[in-house]
Amino acid sequence: MSRDTCAALVVEDDPAIRSMLVGALTAGGYQVHEADCATTGETLAGNRRIDIFLIDLGLPDRDGLELIRGLRRWTQRPIIVLSGRTQESEKVEALDSGADDYLIKPFGVAELHARLRVALRHAAQTNQAGQTSLRLGSVVIDLGAKMVTRDGQAIHLTGTQWRLLAILAKHANRVVTTRQLLQEVWGPGQSEHAHYLRVYIHQLRRRLEPDANPPTRLLTETGVGYRLVVDD
Repeated sequence: MSRDTCAALVVEDDPAIRSMLVGALTAGGYQVHEADCATTGETLAGNRRIDIFLIDLGLPDRDGLELIRGLRRWTQRPIIVLSGRTQESEKVEALDSGADDYLIKPFGVAELHARLRVALRHAAQTNQAGQTSLRLGSVVIDLGAKMVTRDGQAIHLTGTQWRLLAILAKHANRVVTTRQLLQEVWGPGQSEHAHYLRVYIHQLRRRLEPDANPPTRLLTETGVGYRLVVDD
């Protein structure tokens, strides 16, 4: 999806920040809709074609998390949180509620546009029917065949390693929280496996990364989770 046809909805109650966002997005070729509260944002979302949402958490009528959960009941369009809340637990809650990314205020316009590009690229990949193959340099992850290869040679993974990698691959270029990974790999209520998760992430890095120190493909989002970075 090209930016000149991409519609963004900005839900932000601070007039100065909202004006900055609208100006930056408009200059970047986006069609922009704006709202100063969750209620107006919800109305616009239901009556306009929106390709990406930018939502502040501290809204005057409702918490932004409630708005995100409501949107996720009917749309999978990317959502980026814009917030001054810096606690890792709040960031995790936003991502678990359905946000695709989280930007802490203040942030630069260049970083904003970079996050938008990543979110839209992932949405486009998700919408491509039948796409099951992802590339990380010389490594190819084939979700359909449940196979990983490097330069055409198979890389052996255990069942648990594959389940973990498959979840990260299905959310490629997005943060997947530790809580979500633990639940999907080991089942609900398995928080005690957090140590195992770190061990398996280390094992995957040794198999996928050209040099696991520092990793460039399987990244740690400190206090939140992990992100698998794939090629376009």
